[in-house]
Amino acid sequence: MLISVALSLILNPTEEQWLNLPLVSMIFMGAMLVGALVSQILNSIGVKTMGQNLFEPDFEKAKQEAKSWYQTFWGWHLFVTVFALFIVGLFKTKFSFYELTNEDGFEGAKRLFAGIFNPNWDVLPRAVLNIIETIFMAFLATFLAIPFAFFLSFLAAKNIMKGPVPFLIYTLIRTFLNVTRSVEALLWAIIFSVWVGIGPFAGMLALMIHSIASLTKQYSEIVETVSEGPIEGVQACGANKLQTIWYAIVPQVVLPYISFTIYRWDINVRMATIIGLVGGGGIGTMLIKYQGQAMWAEVGTIIVVIAAVVWMMDQASAYIREALK
Repeated sequence: MLISVALSLILNPTEEQWLNLPLVSMIFMGAMLVGALVSQILNSIGVKTMGQNLFEPDFEKAKQEAKSWYQTFWGWHLFVTVFALFIVGLFKTKFSFYELTNEDGFEGAKRLFAGIFNPNWDVLPRAVLNIIETIFMAFLATFLAIPFAFFLSFLAAKNIMKGPVPFLIYTLIRTFLNVTRSVEALLWAIIFSVWVGIGPFAGMLALMIHSIASLTKQYSEIVETVSEGPIEGVQACGANKLQTIWYAIVPQVVLPYISFTIYRWDINVRMATIIGLVGGGGIGTMLIKYQGQAMWAEVGTIIVVIAAVVWMMDQASAYIREALK
């Protein structure tokens, strides 16, 4: 039955024909769960069902030899559940080979790639100026995020924040970081575009907020893995909390901090390109302008510039991180 449903979806049925597919799928999975529950109840009182005889392994034999997933009831149950979710996913995403291969779509793609692979180099000077703006947006966002992330990382490390009050602070900061990181930089760019206006300043602020949350999480995880030996040695000399952090923990984390910071700058350069699409300034704003006018030759030039800069940033950051090891 599931295979026939999959084939029907691939053949692109009308929405009316499969209007009740999610409901049917839920009923199907629910029936399987109820059946499994009833089967376990019957098994607990010594009654073997046909399904148990077919799918459930003998637990005594299972101790002696391992069973493959397809020889167990739960293995098949998991397989059918995942397959059913896959079918529902095909329906919900309106997956269609027809839309992927129809002639009109091919013609549009042909025009697009013809322009992209024949760049208009007249816009290269402006593209270079915009990519420089993008790089500095990413650099400034990363630079301004460092002191905030450095300070918060110790408050967000469980091995530092011991005790009822420190643990409460730790929990609040962790919650704040999780909420902040869950809002993508693209959405922060929209917020700041309304707040301070469209342009690179909005993009820089969006990247900075997201960088603070991400770097704090990465920094704090490094702090939580430091060696306890130097900490115990400093505390044995009578050091207070602040002195312990400065003399025993900071020397252990400074190189990993630098490595993660460089990597974050690399990420921010890539993200700065995207947030420009929603008013964050830089090369992204130029890209969305030409894309909206279907000027694919100009888009091709911008793609070449972005690809070149991303490649150079990737190589440079990889080299620096390797040198720090």
